[in-house]
Amino acid sequence: MVTKSDKKAALTLLGLATVGLFVRLVLGGSAAPGAVLYNAQGSELPARDSLAEQASRLARPIAQGEKIDIDVAPAAELARLPRIGPGLAARIVTDREAGGPFGSLDGLDRVPGVGPVLLAAIAPFASFSGKRRTGSVLSGSTRVRINEATADQLAELPGIGRVRALAIVEDRSINGRYRSVEDLARVRGVGTATIERLRPLVVVP
Repeated sequence: MVTKSDKKAALTLLGLATVGLFVRLVLGGSAAPGAVLYNAQGSELPARDSLAEQASRLARPIAQGEKIDIDVAPAAELARLPRIGPGLAARIVTDREAGGPFGSLDGLDRVPGVGPVLLAAIAPFASFSGKRRTGSVLSGSTRVRINEATADQLAELPGIGRVRALAIVEDRSINGRYRSVEDLARVRGVGTATIERLRPLVVVP
C-alpha cells in the first residue's frame, strides 16, 4: 500500500530530476553524464588542406635544382633524397642530434650507411647551413693514433661516426691492438674504401 511518505519521496525525486535537466539546458551542456570535456588552450588541429599539402610534398620526388638542408631537415624530408630511405634518414637525424651539424658532405660521411656512392648521388640536392664541430684530432697535420684514441676522437674520422668508433674501441679491447691500418677491417662496417680514406689520417704504431 502506497503511503503518504512514499508519494512525497517520489515527488521529491521527480523535482530533483527536473531541476537537473533545467540546469543542463541552461548551461548548454550536451555531454553524457560523467563525461569530462578537455580543451587545451591555444591548441588547434591542423587544417585538412595543410596536412594534404605536406603529404603531397613529401611524396613528390625531389626536383632538379631543389636543395634540402641536411643540417636541419626532418627525417621525412631527408627521405626524399636519392638512395636515402626512412631508416637511413632516421639515423642521419639521430647522429645530427648527438654530434651536431654535418657542415658538408664529408661530415655526413660519419653516419653509418653513408658512403661515396650515396654522397655522389645526393650531392646535387644537398645543402648545409650548420658548421661541423671540430676537434683537435683533425686539426693541422695531427694524425689519430687508433690504438690510443677515444671513441669521440675516432668518430671524427671520415667514414667512421659514433657507432663504428664504439665498435673499434670494443674490438681493440677484446682482440688487442691494431698492427696495421688493414687490421681495422676486422671491425664490421669498415671496408677497403674506408681504410684507404683513413690511411693518411691515422697512425698505427
